[in-house]
Amino acid sequence: MAEYDKLMNVNVRSMVALTQLCVPHLTVTKGAIVNVSSVIGTRAFPGSLAYNMSKALELAPKQIRVNSANPGVIPTEGHKRTIPGLTDQKYAQFLEHTKSVHALGRNGEVSEVARTIAFLASADASFITGAQVPVDGGWHLKCSH
Repeated sequence: MAEYDKLMNVNVRSMVALTQLCVPHLTVTKGAIVNVSSVIGTRAFPGSLAYNMSKALELAPKQIRVNSANPGVIPTEGHKRTIPGLTDQKYAQFLEHTKSVHALGRNGEVSEVARTIAFLASADASFITGAQVPVDGGWHLKCSH
């Protein structure tokens, strides 16, 4: 139960709390909220999708857009720490394996996720809300079969 509470606090409660803090400021600026989830969230955690969509509908009348960038495997030190007991060698093997789950045959890069977030937050995405944008090299396409 402790692990569940930790995951819910990090992945859900923090997003709800931050959204509540931001809304008064975003109402003035007609801003955008871009949540960062995971491509796994579109399959394994339907509550994440429901939250994102409900916020999009709730905040749209205030002209606040809510979207989500959903990365596939993006190798970082933080990513490495999310897999308990992983040695450098096993992590390298994991990264080699995950290339095959992405339709493009490679893992993503932090800059690719960052550019997606920047786009969703920009005026170029001014008519996009409630979207979950996979930044996953086609993983979501392979999982849907």
